[in-house]
Amino acid sequence: MTPRPGDGPEDVEAAFAQIVADLRREGVGLPLPTEAEVTRDRADTADDQPPAQPKPPAPSPQPKPPASTWRAHDTEIDWNNDNEDEHYEPPEPPPLPRLRPITITALLTITAGIALLVLSSTVLSTIWTPVGIALLAVGIGTLLLTTRRHPRPDDDNGAQV
Repeated sequence: MTPRPGDGPEDVEAAFAQIVADLRREGVGLPLPTEAEVTRDRADTADDQPPAQPKPPAPSPQPKPPASTWRAHDTEIDWNNDNEDEHYEPPEPPPLPRLRPITITALLTITAGIALLVLSSTVLSTIWTPVGIALLAVGIGTLLLTTRRHPRPDDDNGAQV
């Protein structure tokens, strides 16, 4: 594919060199100055400046504004107030629900599958490994398929929109 006139610069190398030179002039790609150089530059610029003017005398302290403004409080707030009588005590959590028989069976199946996998790698023959994997799959599948998809009618989950 040959470049057509007007598609871009004729000398790509010269255009790239010009872009790089512009970026270098702006400081892109240059190493950061060390702390000693920065301190020396600050000292050099401080020597170039004329001596500072004497500071005017500090103004006399102003009286505090009245506490009745809309942002102010009428009383001081004691942020270190450790009033132990006023702390939140959460209510007792409700008891855990009873497990359904199918859930108990699935948990026992998973436990048996894990036990078979461990025993087949140490004590039993390796023929029990597929049985342990199958028991694990059946137990996990049973738990997943028997989960509730909707909350119970007596469950109160707070505000619902």
